[in-house]
Amino acid sequence: MKKKDNVTEFPKFININIGVVIFIIIFIYLLFNVLTYFTKVHISVYEVEQGTIAANNIYKGLVLRDETTYASEYSGAINYYVKEYSKVGFNDLIYSVDENGSVAERLNEAKLNLANLNIRATKDISEILEGFKLSYDSESFYQVYTLKDQINSVLNEALSLDALEQISEYADTAEGNNTFHKGRAQKDGIVSFYVDGFESTNVDMFETDMMNESVYKRTNLNVNAKTNAGSTVYKMINSETWNILLPVPEKVALEMIADLEDDNLVHIRFVKDMKEMYAEYEVKETKGEYYLVLTLKNAMVRYASERFLEVELLIAEETGLKIPNTSIVDKEFYTIPTEFFLKGADSSEEGLLIERIDKNGNHTTEFINPTIYYKTEEYCYIDSEFVQSGDILQKPDSVEKYTIGDNTATLEGVYNINKGYAVFKQIEVLLRNEEYSIVKTGTNYGIALYDHIALDGSKIQEDDLIK
Repeated sequence: MKKKDNVTEFPKFININIGVVIFIIIFIYLLFNVLTYFTKVHISVYEVEQGTIAANNIYKGLVLRDETTYASEYSGAINYYVKEYSKVGFNDLIYSVDENGSVAERLNEAKLNLANLNIRATKDISEILEGFKLSYDSESFYQVYTLKDQINSVLNEALSLDALEQISEYADTAEGNNTFHKGRAQKDGIVSFYVDGFESTNVDMFETDMMNESVYKRTNLNVNAKTNAGSTVYKMINSETWNILLPVPEKVALEMIADLEDDNLVHIRFVKDMKEMYAEYEVKETKGEYYLVLTLKNAMVRYASERFLEVELLIAEETGLKIPNTSIVDKEFYTIPTEFFLKGADSSEEGLLIERIDKNGNHTTEFINPTIYYKTEEYCYIDSEFVQSGDILQKPDSVEKYTIGDNTATLEGVYNINKGYAVFKQIEVLLRNEEYSIVKTGTNYGIALYDHIALDGSKIQEDDLIK
């Protein structure tokens, strides 16, 4: 007989690996956080700082001076003995003309024998190079040629006078033979060695096409080795008074005209070297275009090499709280007459009496404390936190009522996030440019220095939590 097996089968248990379970939990947690990070709105924070901005009132103008050109009476080799834009007195030596070239040849030989420049010439060249570096404009390439000519002018002054002194006896003989002629200043002034056709132009003769810098041409006189009788050899700037004609938009022109009633001075800054000064001004209209005519009585020599100058009008500059324009938003509010506000029995804060209907259908009044975002003498601005359009307000100690929503207004402001959630704060913008605005300080409902605000106000709403 076959023996019976006494085998009892036990239920099988699932073998759970605790390490795998922990890994799955951590994975799900990390996945949740990654998805949350990429799906939630990220709010960048900006700390309010003190700053100053100015409106972009930079214009390129035409420079006009009292200038007289002088021509040579003789033909021949020409040499110059003064630095350009230097002040000369009556009868000072400016240039010489050698009809047969012998004196000029000896002058050039003497220049080659002069080994070193004097200290003043070296300093002048350094200043010219520094000024060029600060004001260079790739759209005005003629400035490169101006630089070359200015340096040559300094070199000529430094070397020519010394060279002429070395050959003085030979030069005197040639002058006695009437082949060597010295050109002297006929009056006091500032000597210049370029012409451009504007020498006889004044403010009354101005035409709009004169502002076209792309067709502007200038001829440098002191680069010529020879001259002809009747050819211009230098010009003299006769006065320290000079003009700049600035093309300005109609809006700016009309503002300046209005300001003329109080004062005819305007604060300006030269873009070339950031030097500031005040200038008298008047507004001129030509063929529908407006021009600001500046009159200056100093600094003429400083800009004597320029026919066109960029000038900034310092007529709109403000200092205050500086914030980015991206932070600024517009928000609509209900406007409530101030006489409808009162202080509650248990509160020092101002509130409103609003009509309610209880569950039994009876009309009651409820005292609420809405946040006031801005206040004028006539109205308070509140949002929809405690009220909605159509709600009825009861005027204290009166039967007069006011329906919310009858009047609304928009305020400009930012979202303050100092407390970890968004709170709208009204701002008063004094001035703004393309990137930043200057906001008035010390307002009752606004922001303060070092407040934290949302960098992008369009990505946040009132009471949003900042994570």
